[in-house]
Amino acid sequence: MILLTIIPQVFLIYRFILIGYVLMSWIPAAQESAVGRFLATLAEPYLGFFRKFIPPLGMIDISPIVAIIALSFIEKGVWVVISYLI
Repeated sequence: MILLTIIPQVFLIYRFILIGYVLMSWIPAAQESAVGRFLATLAEPYLGFFRKFIPPLGMIDISPIVAIIALSFIEKGVWVVISYLI
């Protein structure tokens, strides 16, 4: 089924978006670029949810790590649901 090939690609692309957004946070000028704003539009709603519950540890924000791990669990959950539907 085509759905089985599209879903992992979507999760992989979103994982790269999150990683790219986190890496761009180290370079302030990159965040102000068009690409930085685009990545922020896609990543910030998801990361913002985790930032509500996970405070930064000093200067280190571990919420993106937890968000990426949670995204992996969500992907596995979607796989289970799809496997039952097929």
